[in-house]
This record gives sequence, structure tokens and C-alpha cells, in this order.
Amino acid sequence: MPRQERPGSDGEHLVQQRLGTTERADRFYGDQVLDHLNVRMREFVARQEMFFLATADRHGECDSTFRAGPPGFVRVLDDRTLAYPEYRGNGVMASIGNISENPRLGILMVDFTRDRIGLHINGRARVVMDEEMRAHHADLPVDPIPGRRARLWVTVEVEEAYIHCAKHIPHLQKVPPQQRGARAWGTDDSKRKGGDFFGAAAEAGERPPFRRAVRTNEHLRGGLHEDTAEAAYQGTAAVYGGDPAQVGMPLRPEPGYGATAEAAGRRDFVEELNAEFLDRVERVLARAQPRRPAEDEAEFRGWFDRRDG
Repeated sequence: MPRQERPGSDGEHLVQQRLGTTERADRFYGDQVLDHLNVRMREFVARQEMFFLATADRHGECDSTFRAGPPGFVRVLDDRTLAYPEYRGNGVMASIGNISENPRLGILMVDFTRDRIGLHINGRARVVMDEEMRAHHADLPVDPIPGRRARLWVTVEVEEAYIHCAKHIPHLQKVPPQQRGARAWGTDDSKRKGGDFFGAAAEAGERPPFRRAVRTNEHLRGGLHEDTAEAAYQGTAAVYGGDPAQVGMPLRPEPGYGATAEAAGRRDFVEELNAEFLDRVERVLARAQPRRPAEDEAEFRGWFDRRDG
């Protein structure tokens, strides 16, 4: 298939080339990667009670989290669009915050109990207020418990959908209701939510006030040029479908923002670092030799091919 039509990133294509897995990857791309949800995928999504969500902000800092609800809480709107609700949580809004800067997300649904199979869905997200969602989808249920009532929805435009193979997925069984007790859906009771299970709150008096770790490129942040800031603005506008200033998002940067001689020097420095990093990656991969396949494998499975399962 032509390169421009191949799914995946330039990085994975480069590693495939270096490790000799391009042909196998292309077979997987051609056989399994769709740009929509087919009938069986839509049926699979409609019965799931949980999924894992991956997002990243505009700096590339990542967050992974877990979402759950009754079967059907993820709504399949059509073969290229799905939506899931955001309930009241701890107020951090990490995923929504990331989406406001970078609309790309990844979803992994795993059926541990029935089919023991997984489904990856990658795409572009948009945040929708509950009132707007209901105006277009009047059949959405209304839960009487505030903690179980959606405040926001995230709609996802599907760009990739593909299988996660079964070979390493454990086969789990649900505990009968009389043994597990009722789940505390929507509760605000700290103990029922898990309390201080990991002891983080107990350490609060033994550590200095929380301060986010400084990134190694923190000194470069002031050198963001106007194209970067403008891209962040446009990304926010695309996610919310309007002017970010109206939803409390960052305002468009002033013309000439970051266009100083000092900023230009910093940009040159960053470009040099990126070039040096890519050169090192090239040298490492050039030396890498695929291991011999295990006796029970017909062919080399690779180290980095994220879609091998």
C-alpha cells in the first residue's frame, strides 16, 4: 500500500523498516485496521462496561485512566462516531484538560469475561455539554443520582479501529452480586471510593507542598514561537467548536509572540537537540538485530510493534 495511506506513525514505520517487520505490519494494516466501526465492532462497544483512555496535552505529557458504566454507557452514534459521558469526579479534569489542548485520544476496550478480546479505537475528540448532547440525542437516559449524571460528553471521530489479540488477555469471571455487594455508583463517600488506599494523604504532613516536576525543557517554554501558540489556540477551538475565550480556554496569542532574537535562538537549540536525538535513534536501530523466534512461534514477533497484541 502507498506510504501515505499506511496507518500508524512515522516512528513505527521507521522501526518496522529497521527490524524487518514492514511486510507483517502491512498485512495487519490491510487486514485489521479500519477507519470506521463495522457491525461487529459496534455490537462489541455497545455491551462494554469499561474502557481505558489515553490522552496527552500539547507538550506530549500523557495521562491514562479508566472509565466505567452500565452496558451501553459508550454510545455508538454511527459507524464513525461514538460518545462517552464524563461524570462528576475529583475535579481534576485531567482527560478533558488534555483534550482541550490536544484532541487526539486512544481508547482500549477489553472484554475479560465473554470473548476475551480487545478493541483499539483512536481518533479525534470534541467536548460537548450535556444539554447540547441531549438536544441532538433525545433518547439518552437521565439518572436521578447527581453523581451518576453526565455533566459533559466526549464525542470521538473514529480514525482507526483494530483488534487487540487474545493471547495475553486473562479470562476473568464476574463475582455474583450477593458476594460482591452493590457498587457505589456516583458516591461521594471517601471510604466507599477507596479512601487513602495508597497512603498519599497520610504523607501530606511529611512532605513539602506539592509542586509539579519541572520538565527538562522548562527553560525553553518562553521560546515557543507564534505558530506553536496559534496551533494550540486552533486546537482548542476545534475541540470546543467555538472561540476558546468563551469557554475559559487560553486566548489567542498576540502577533509577534515569541518572535524575539532570544526565542529564535532557543528554537534553533531545540531543533539541534531533535536532530541529535533522531540521529541516535537511527544508529541504535541500525545495530539492532532481531532475535531468533521462539520454538512455538512461526516468525519473529518483534519488540516494538504495538499492534502485535
